[in-house]
Amino acid sequence: MNINSASKTLITLLFCFIFSSAIVAQDKMTPELLWGLNQVNAIGITKDNKSVIYSVSTYKGNSNTKTKSYFQIPLTGSEAKEIKSYKGLVADKHISPDNKHIIKTHEVKIKPVFGTDTYPEMTESNVQIYDNLNYRHWDKWEDGKFSHVFIHSNTEGANDSIDIMATEPYDCPQQPFGGSEDYTWNPDGTKVLYVTKKKYGTAYAISTNSDIYEYDLATKKTVNLTEANDGYDTQPAYSSKGVLAYCQMKEDGNEANKNDIIIILNGVKINLTKDWDRTVKSFLWSTDGTKIYLNAATDGTVQLFEIVVPKKAETKVEVKQITNGQFDVKSLIGQVSNTLVVARTDMNHNTELYTVDLKTGKLTQLTHANDAIYAKIKLSEVKKRMVTTTDGKQMVTWVIYPPDFDPNKKYPTLLYCQGGPQSALSQFYSIRWNFQLMAAHGYIVVAPNRRGMPGHGVEWNAQISEDWGGQNIKDYLSAIDDVAKEPYVDKERLGCVGASYGGFSVFYLAGMHENRFKTFIAHDGVFNHRSMYGTTEEVFFTHHEMGGAYWDKGTEKSYNNHNPVNYVDKWNTPILIIQGGKDFRVPIGQGLEAFQAAQLRGIKSKLLYFPEENHWILTRQNGIIWHKEFYKWLAETLTPTDQ
Repeated sequence: MNINSASKTLITLLFCFIFSSAIVAQDKMTPELLWGLNQVNAIGITKDNKSVIYSVSTYKGNSNTKTKSYFQIPLTGSEAKEIKSYKGLVADKHISPDNKHIIKTHEVKIKPVFGTDTYPEMTESNVQIYDNLNYRHWDKWEDGKFSHVFIHSNTEGANDSIDIMATEPYDCPQQPFGGSEDYTWNPDGTKVLYVTKKKYGTAYAISTNSDIYEYDLATKKTVNLTEANDGYDTQPAYSSKGVLAYCQMKEDGNEANKNDIIIILNGVKINLTKDWDRTVKSFLWSTDGTKIYLNAATDGTVQLFEIVVPKKAETKVEVKQITNGQFDVKSLIGQVSNTLVVARTDMNHNTELYTVDLKTGKLTQLTHANDAIYAKIKLSEVKKRMVTTTDGKQMVTWVIYPPDFDPNKKYPTLLYCQGGPQSALSQFYSIRWNFQLMAAHGYIVVAPNRRGMPGHGVEWNAQISEDWGGQNIKDYLSAIDDVAKEPYVDKERLGCVGASYGGFSVFYLAGMHENRFKTFIAHDGVFNHRSMYGTTEEVFFTHHEMGGAYWDKGTEKSYNNHNPVNYVDKWNTPILIIQGGKDFRVPIGQGLEAFQAAQLRGIKSKLLYFPEENHWILTRQNGIIWHKEFYKWLAETLTPTDQ
């Protein structure tokens, strides 16, 4: 199924011509090359089950503007061809099975927020009025509009539609990251299922209790299918046999609770993964409705698994692993016979589409959008290292080495602190926290799967809550101390970097690292738990992770013992602090407080502020500046050897 040389030439011409001069001049990854990679996204499998449709996006020259092209490639992996449109080629899941209706989503103004909403005569006013929390979310202020599900006639020229959520102040898709997985048709097209959290304001901000609702087109009545469950209910999907499956977390307020797959069989809800010591990322029904395929973090990677769906509630369910290797099965696209199409990454390669032989687990690369770029640069060696923690556990730690690594040399080394805090540290490929790029600059990277991460059992995953400065911080130090024993690690040039919870880790370690590190970099990190609790938008997160509010009894450990702001008197190391102006998850005050503390203590420090970025860096030019400042800071404070 490998693409032939003629096809590779075509792909190179289509995807990579604007990068050819830069590639010739470089043999290692650079920020410009990283942000110039082609971004592959699957659209779906064609109706005839012979091809895959996908898009390729890339930036135009040095600008922040992206271009997008669409391609069709046979499942056999021969030649990809560019197409102008995929309309009609891929089944539209939004169209009802009887072809009479189509689901669309539209924003509807429900609540007054602006001064002119209440005082229309005040045309020059500039004021927003709130009487509840959730007045801002992720990177947007509440404007009184909510995304609703509409049912439209699928007859050409018809303009009739029904807002099935009426005047409710709730969103579907869920904000800020929900998509088309939040709504679907039932098998005969008489009902629509949709996911939303029917809570408003303060109640919304302190809860994760989303539900799956069923709207009946004939009766116009809505039923809550998951009312008995208090946590997240998401991803409803019917099998070809008409069996409903969805994902469920049990605990309200815990966004990182174990995620299970539930099916409704003959009116009985069955938890297929309740005895499995992993947490589900996403799933896909097999075409014949007898199996469910899913991906989940395991052992520092994300792999593909399958479940044979039981015919009776009492039947024991086995979760079988299909793939194995040093990569992530990022998402599941679709199935044809014994072949599953997936998106795959590893620490040396951006997303590409692969086919998986469901009998053998063998993966075969289908798209080759970035082959020409990677062929011109030297890749990093990525090794899995098992580190013994202070409590005697074995911890997966990824160690990424510079290209042309020479064990007879000494290298500056970075401890990477993952965010989340319950995000998997797997074989992901980030355009910002890119280990390949760090290694290309001459750094060894140590990336431990410390306590709190999925893929190592539910207990390991859950341990971090209410213990942010405890065992997981010891895990970090166990990892860096273990790798630092190697003769090729320069112990006098150790750095510590991270974002979000990783940024918290940086701030916390800065006050108790016992002079291990010579530099720190924190991006959008939590610095002061009290002000974080008072300004973040999803209050359920801090409430769960800290064990309650800072005024509650029993939360002293979280807000005092494990609060970075309380250890600033021990700061003595250069620190770069990066902050997004539109980050409402870890708001701007966190970064500003930390920078002000470092400056007033006379510590070498720098603030890198992005007014228009949120918790991430999403635009090309800002991203390249982020990298340039990141490596400039490391060069100033760790003075890496020229590799």
